[in-house]
Amino acid sequence: MKKNIGSQLALYPMPVTVIGAMNGEVPTWTLVAHVGILGHDRVLVSLAEPHFINGIIKQQRKLSINIVDEGILPEADYAGSVSGAKTDKGELFEFEVGESGTPIITKAPLVMECSVEDIYHTPNFESFICTIDNTYVEEEHLNSEGKVNYRTLKPILFEFPTYEYLKTGDVLGNCLSFKKNEGEK
Repeated sequence: MKKNIGSQLALYPMPVTVIGAMNGEVPTWTLVAHVGILGHDRVLVSLAEPHFINGIIKQQRKLSINIVDEGILPEADYAGSVSGAKTDKGELFEFEVGESGTPIITKAPLVMECSVEDIYHTPNFESFICTIDNTYVEEEHLNSEGKVNYRTLKPILFEFPTYEYLKTGDVLGNCLSFKKNEGEK
């Protein structure tokens, strides 16, 4: 029997990302697990209103979404534990500037450069609705068809309310194939 636990956000785990934006000539970063898909051409990045990076994103109308793997998890975790208003996080990651002008973490296995199309306000949060300008992927994480291979990329996931990081798991099967009869396509 299911128990009603009230109005709870229960769509976890979510991929861990580091959001980047250029603060003049220096990048700033923050750890974010509230990212989502709004369609095949839009993503959403939701940040608490007081974040330092929000003002920069609103000015620049650009941001990068850097997928976190185990290799950059310690720095990513730190990026979320200190405020950019009090700590210069510009040297936290080795970076380059992408074609759209956003900072790209060199060691991130996958990075999306995005343009902010709209900002949706909810109590205490600003959600940036973005189009994807460019996607950069380490070649070792592309399959033979040129698609991202998440079996090798292995993004870290975040689970709330326990505040735990999780590894991605095993492949269970192909989507839309479990109930097919033999011979059906």
